[in-house]
Amino acid sequence: MDATPYVTIVLPCYNEQDHVIDEVERICRAMDESGYTYELVAVDDCSTDQTLARLQEAAPRFPNMRIRAFHRNGGSGTVRRIGTQEARGEIVVWTDADMTYPNERIPELVRILEKDSAIDQVVGARTTEEGSHKFLRVPAKWFIRKVAERLAGQRIPDLNSGLRAFRKSVARPYLRLLPPGFSCVTTITLSFLSNQHDVYYLPIEYSKRAGKSKFSFVSDAYRYILQVLRMVMYFNPLKVLMPPAIWLVGIGIAKGVYDNIKNPFYLANNTIIIFVTGLLIGSLALLADLIVRSRSE
Repeated sequence: MDATPYVTIVLPCYNEQDHVIDEVERICRAMDESGYTYELVAVDDCSTDQTLARLQEAAPRFPNMRIRAFHRNGGSGTVRRIGTQEARGEIVVWTDADMTYPNERIPELVRILEKDSAIDQVVGARTTEEGSHKFLRVPAKWFIRKVAERLAGQRIPDLNSGLRAFRKSVARPYLRLLPPGFSCVTTITLSFLSNQHDVYYLPIEYSKRAGKSKFSFVSDAYRYILQVLRMVMYFNPLKVLMPPAIWLVGIGIAKGVYDNIKNPFYLANNTIIIFVTGLLIGSLALLADLIVRSRSE
């Protein structure tokens, strides 16, 4: 642990006592066989079970594991942000401790970044959906992903995969944008895409979760949608605001023509409201774009 590692793996742990050591063993075995120098930062997010005790008990068996214990529950986004900020490795890997992701393939993600300097992030794109509320999650995630693709202007096979590797130097400016919850993975994806950083999608299998899911369909899906809009507004507000502005101005003009055909030299109140609303939104879009372009970062 004295030498600077090449890879830092950030592993959020919250109430994972029954399988967290199995996950640590799987990750460490794969990294040991890969030949990459690494550190595994296991962050206990104030678990209410024996997760932290199990990690501390197993620590002597894993010399490359560093345990970080939170005194309050900060959420997976907070864990990943702080873990990334404290990472010593040039390459940072995010994954989960719930046995869903094929963590034995982490060296493969790192190898892609190592071989191609043009790629800044590798995302494990899931080919199946095994989460809870599957009949609701699949259409909801498809809709959110299509909105994100439309706004980002790029195809996104998996918007919120929890398994990914990226260059810390590229991600550093975007860490302050990460929200505390699950939508942190959506945020880092859109941050890279919106700033023209190349993202590579590696197809992976996705297993059924071990233990109880912390995902709340209604609240977390709502946060995902808000975060997609927030990120695109932050980097490219014209994508969000200009389409409705143009539509309203166009509808206002068409309604004005109709009003004058029906009653010459007459404009209905709703026609004026629609047209002016479109102009106001368009002006707001241009002002927001000017602010984005003038930001020093």
